[in-house]
Amino acid sequence: MGKQTENIYRAYRAILMRELVCALGCTEPIAVAYAAALARKTLGCEPEHLRAGCSGNIIKNVKSVTVPNSDGMHGIEAAATLGAVGGNAESALEALESVTEQDIARTRELLAEPAYCTVELVEDVPNLYIDVTATGGGHTARVVIAEHHTDVALVELDGKTVHSAGAASADDAVADAQVTNDLLTIEGILDFADRADLGAARTALERQLELNDAISREGLEHPWGAEVGRTLLARFGESHAVRARARAAAGSDARMNGCPKPVVINCGSGNQGITCALPVLEYAEALGVDHERLLRALAVSDLTAVHLKSYIGSLSAFCGVVCAAAGAGAAICWMDGGTYEEVAGTIVNTLGNVGGIVCDGAKSSCAAKIATAVDAALVGLEMARAGHGFHAGEGLVRGSLEETIASMGYVGRVGMKPTDVEILNIMIGKTDVTGC
Repeated sequence: MGKQTENIYRAYRAILMRELVCALGCTEPIAVAYAAALARKTLGCEPEHLRAGCSGNIIKNVKSVTVPNSDGMHGIEAAATLGAVGGNAESALEALESVTEQDIARTRELLAEPAYCTVELVEDVPNLYIDVTATGGGHTARVVIAEHHTDVALVELDGKTVHSAGAASADDAVADAQVTNDLLTIEGILDFADRADLGAARTALERQLELNDAISREGLEHPWGAEVGRTLLARFGESHAVRARARAAAGSDARMNGCPKPVVINCGSGNQGITCALPVLEYAEALGVDHERLLRALAVSDLTAVHLKSYIGSLSAFCGVVCAAAGAGAAICWMDGGTYEEVAGTIVNTLGNVGGIVCDGAKSSCAAKIATAVDAALVGLEMARAGHGFHAGEGLVRGSLEETIASMGYVGRVGMKPTDVEILNIMIGKTDVTGC
């Protein structure tokens, strides 16, 4: 094995360890809670007032989802206040894991006060942007998170910088994504799965299987949200294809509706981490493959999702579970002995089918979108195995797999930007569509 190849393997392992981290509940409200907990820690006392300035995508993704460990509360005000009252700033995306009933009661008291926590839309910032200001005891603390859910760009106390990571910019995000795009290719990912030492990434993959399977079982055993996963099993039977959709959807059913179980995320999203893992786990059990091959298939799923999503960015109007489902389909194909051409066909067929499902925020319907995307990936897989597929020049499908991935990514990042704005305007009541 050459030095260049080993360097690529090392980079792939690093990507897996960077992406596969634990989070409690939907990552956007948790990121708001984390910022507020860090602001409170910096302030040194319970805030007398909170201000949360957020990008449109943060507002969109927090508006309708249940804040974990909050006894059913929703929204940025609840996430920020609970984070400031009982959040643990040392726990990052598990900041609300240790909140108590007293913390929840105190949060409700504060939210009942007029304008205790105010929320403002911040424009001309990265898609993922949270700016929390906490005042109390005659002091003011400010925390800014930008680009990624745990990337603290700024901490201030009374206007003096305590921590600064430099100002994030859209150009920085594009440059970071380009590095990932240049390193990751589907051919390289399959070579990694075939030959590389998983090394330290093995622990992250094991944890992803364990935690995401646990929340999926919770979603199948109890009535969370719209019960998409339970409905699939009750109405469509127990085939492997149905169970793959149901197990993935059930994890989202529970997670979107406040289940306190942690998940391992991918691409900054628990729903994407769940979608990458559960269909692969179901098919591994059905195929009877050994645990080592399951782990390597999961690496294919995760890395493929990262590759596809890196063209789009952290948050957009393009539903990220499509990327994760395409990754799962590719992994199932590889795990069952599929060739590169069949894996490539699976991805192209999936993107050509459901590429462009809109993201209108985190909520119960995410589970249904997961089920739809996984179904498309499984159909795309069977088409590829039969030698069928979508061809260059048909819509966004280009002459090669990598060109098709890039074209879909461009639409998600650039083409759907105006769509993102209009979705937000409708959600916050700024646009009245009744007369359209």
